[in-house]
Amino acid sequence: MIETETLQSRAHKVKQQIERACARAGRDPADVTLLPVSKTFGASDIRAMVDLGFKRFGENRLQEIAQKDPDLTDCAIEWVVIGQVQTNKAKEVAKYASELQSLDRLALAQALDKRLAGLNRTLKVLVQVKTSPEQTKAGVEPDELIAFLQELAQFPTLKVEGLMTMAVLSDDQTAVRDCFKLLRQCRDNALAANIEGISLARLSMGMSGDMALAIEEGSTEVRVGSAIFGAR
Repeated sequence: MIETETLQSRAHKVKQQIERACARAGRDPADVTLLPVSKTFGASDIRAMVDLGFKRFGENRLQEIAQKDPDLTDCAIEWVVIGQVQTNKAKEVAKYASELQSLDRLALAQALDKRLAGLNRTLKVLVQVKTSPEQTKAGVEPDELIAFLQELAQFPTLKVEGLMTMAVLSDDQTAVRDCFKLLRQCRDNALAANIEGISLARLSMGMSGDMALAIEEGSTEVRVGSAIFGAR
């Protein structure tokens, strides 16, 4: 278990980084949300973060959420799925998640809508866009985004709130920044399409190593794991 004081200190440093990046970009730090990513860390560490005022936590794997959730039922946690989801896992997403940030294909949207309708609930979603040339990165191709968003408008259980991306893993800051610029451009182009029922107010981009660049390019939420919880 990580000491609460350590988590508090790390979270404070991350918030300071956010504030400095916002100052450089002329933005209000209140417009950037910090999402702690708790993957591989246990329920005790998450509970300590809850005590510090956090209630939303990002997780990559539904199996981990299912393992941790029973020990945290009193914490009113909102699980945010940020990893890739197989279509056959739609049932688990509908059961546990308050939000999915990696929606990237119509088959998954259809499966989620069916499961959510059966539970009489809705789900916040962000569409993942592929802005990196890496084959390992998933997401909708930028030139296919508008058509995909138009398809999503038919599913009443899916509340599209914005876009998400993962930048190229590189020491070249220009290449990383270009990924974030591309997502912002995708958002602007999609807004111009004026798709009814689709909100694109949120841009989830930036992690522990590149969140400053992401904020400077318009991120509204950074997904931070190791800078808070430590190395995995």
